[in-house]
Amino acid sequence: MWMMNPMGDLRMRLIRAAMLTVATLTLVVPIAGQARPGIPRRPDGKPNLNGIWQALNTANWDLQTHGPAGGPPILGVLGAIPPGMGVVEGDEIPYLPAALPKKKANFEKRWTDDPEVKCYLPGVPRANYMPYPFQILQGSPAILIAYQYAGASRIINMGKPTEAPTDSWMGWSNGRWEGDTLVIDVKGFNDSTWFDRAGNHHSDALHVVERYTLTGPNMMQYEATIEDANTFSKPWKVSMPLYKHTEKNAHLLEFKCVEFTEEMLYGHLRKK
Repeated sequence: MWMMNPMGDLRMRLIRAAMLTVATLTLVVPIAGQARPGIPRRPDGKPNLNGIWQALNTANWDLQTHGPAGGPPILGVLGAIPPGMGVVEGDEIPYLPAALPKKKANFEKRWTDDPEVKCYLPGVPRANYMPYPFQILQGSPAILIAYQYAGASRIINMGKPTEAPTDSWMGWSNGRWEGDTLVIDVKGFNDSTWFDRAGNHHSDALHVVERYTLTGPNMMQYEATIEDANTFSKPWKVSMPLYKHTEKNAHLLEFKCVEFTEEMLYGHLRKK
């Protein structure tokens, strides 16, 4: 009578188990890669980015890792700089030697010369990590991004790319979809904005490529690749999560801050 070999039977069971595992992974991995569970979508199948978003970090003070520091003495702790982890890949901004002195000079004069102090438009990518919310209004031919700070806004052209008619504070934005990621190519900047309160700067040759990727219904990964051959030796990147406001009746409030900077901007013109 033929007898089953116990070791052979065990070996066959292990082989079948391994084949089942491989088959399961083969089925699961492509599905996970192609469809993000829990991502809200519009009728056209694109991720739904509509909502009010905000960064929760200290990048607006300094893009690089930094410790706490004091502000103007008259403000006490109200002007203190909070410590924070950097959002720059590699935590280093590759300045050209000729551009580094301007960064240091900006830092020394940051309490008076930072465009934010004067309520000027913040530029890109800074507008996305200031300590204020912004709203994405996603349409078909275009996407509007409205910022609470200074009433700044951007219209993202989602059609055939167009050229900037002139240089501006917020640049000229052309968008496209790469899978589930919104990619925005921004050019046409002037040289007047800073990246942060630490004085990091750029020229009018600035080119920014942004990437917005939903990672859940209320969270988005934001990346911006920064290129400026007049200021940096190579492109560099910042990345951070953005969080969606989910409180009841969340909406942007008006913050046209020029009225709070009148003394700084026009005080010297006051008739004595």
